[in-house]
Amino acid sequence: MTLPMTVMDEGLPTRIRIHEVGARDGLQNESTIVPTEIKAEFIHRLAAAGLTTIEATSFVHPDWVPQLADAERLFPMVRDLEDVRLPALVPNDRGLDRALALGVRQVAVFASATESFAKANLNRTLDESLAMFEPVVARARDERLHVRGYLSMCFGDPWEGPVPVDQVARLVRTLVDMGCDEVSLGDTIGVATPGHVQSLLATLIEEGVRLSKVGVHFHDTYGQALANTFAALQHGVTTVDASAGGLGGCPYAKSATGNLATEDLLWMLQGLGIDTGVDLGLLTATSVWMAEQLGRPSPSRTVSALSHKES
Repeated sequence: MTLPMTVMDEGLPTRIRIHEVGARDGLQNESTIVPTEIKAEFIHRLAAAGLTTIEATSFVHPDWVPQLADAERLFPMVRDLEDVRLPALVPNDRGLDRALALGVRQVAVFASATESFAKANLNRTLDESLAMFEPVVARARDERLHVRGYLSMCFGDPWEGPVPVDQVARLVRTLVDMGCDEVSLGDTIGVATPGHVQSLLATLIEEGVRLSKVGVHFHDTYGQALANTFAALQHGVTTVDASAGGLGGCPYAKSATGNLATEDLLWMLQGLGIDTGVDLGLLTATSVWMAEQLGRPSPSRTVSALSHKES
């Protein structure tokens, strides 16, 4: 298989943890319902490729995200995977109850950096949504679960425009103080640029937030996801969200295109000599297989290039 030439940059981290979101964030945006058995096989294939954090599902009300209504059926089919974290999204106490009943050990809550998106996504004000999450996070910590906080619209909002970095930094600090083990900075509509990313990360450091607690989650609407990721790596971020084959978007933000493709990320990281533990060939084959299940080609350029070379 073709691989990039490796030229290391001593200023970058030597190892990155990829937080794979394809099975949850990717599939929740599909117009059709993917069979549970296909989802389970997808997760097993992702694990076989070397991914150690794979977001499995979401315990939201089925009316909100019908594509993930099978969480109770899916999770028992994948929880036997050894040495693989399988986080699940929990929107409230009821969602946490459902997750705990199945033995989920890593959960995530989903907050907003803007008032407009909080109202559109959660039907609550920003403060009301944070108040709703606080007891969920506290209870999860009491149960010794790992808790991730997603913060959406960190760089731009379709209703409000650019989001002030001080506002985002304050909310990240709030989630960390609330008890989140890590916070993922979401560029939900894909408008971030490298300078904006570095400005936000510098402000977080000034706020006393350790970047070991920060992940980045970029969408590729304007083709900036890899450049933004590189900017984050330069600041020392070591957790990067990505979606196998570039699946996904956001069902509540219609301007959002697909997530950063995991294969595109891997191509860049391998070229920089950054270790991930993930086999690019196996992952590409997995995304080709998943694209066949969905009946359309993968939007990932790396998947397209490598699969054409193999054919």
